Amino acid sequence: MQTPAASLIISAYNNADWLQRCLWGYAHQDRGDFEVIVTDDGSGPDVGALVERMAGELPFPVRHVWHEDAGFRKCTILNRGIEAARADYLVFSDGDCVPRADFVSQHLRLREPGRYLGGGYCKLPMDLSLKIDRDVIARGLHTDLDWLKANGLPRKKRSLKLWARPGWRERVLNATTPTPPRWAGNNASGWKADLVRVNGFDERMTYGGEDLELGERLANAGVTGKQIRFSAVCIHLDHARGYVKPEMKAANQAIRDAVKAERRTWTEFGLVHGPKA
Repeated sequence: MQTPAASLIISAYNNADWLQRCLWGYAHQDRGDFEVIVTDDGSGPDVGALVERMAGELPFPVRHVWHEDAGFRKCTILNRGIEAARADYLVFSDGDCVPRADFVSQHLRLREPGRYLGGGYCKLPMDLSLKIDRDVIARGLHTDLDWLKANGLPRKKRSLKLWARPGWRERVLNATTPTPPRWAGNNASGWKADLVRVNGFDERMTYGGEDLELGERLANAGVTGKQIRFSAVCIHLDHARGYVKPEMKAANQAIRDAVKAERRTWTEFGLVHGPKA
């Protein structure tokens, strides 16, 4: 079996409808030399059944990596996705995000040794999210700014990401945006070797900054972020977050504060548990 150019690690939890739209988005990429690994944080049977059903119709290999639901353990299942990935370059997004047709191409075009990439997203309200169906995705309208505005997208600066098609606009906006590059779980990529070197995601982390913490350890290890928020773009479909509790973010922030203060590059609660060999 040929090694894929990239492994896409897509997190999922229970929303099979949104995941289906996400996978349709990858089915309409401008290239197909990648694999998708759906990392499932304990969904019921609907998600696994969807992946199995769609596997035969998708133009790329797709696998479902699952563990039992024991609370918010996204970082743990993402680490299992890293282990399962066959490519040397990994792209991360979420099952509630639908990529633009050049999403994979942009991540692969802009990758560099010693860097990770931080892409951008445009969050849609629920009424507009429900209009993103298979036909809309196939026609590329889900990231067409005129179509989205005509169908209820609020006028916000974030819509600039959809305006900045590849070319001089994206380069200027990436270079001048005041937002620093960061590892955001819905649109980021990096070399598998770099992620393994910092021991992947910290499995103590629950919701709130768990993705940012990985980027902070990468930066401490000399793997600096590269801003591509106007180059690699996806839309974020709306949903409730009933699993979020205030104490989650507080506990995560304490870990991030220690990473920053001590310039940590390794977590003892990652791909392997324990100190660095």
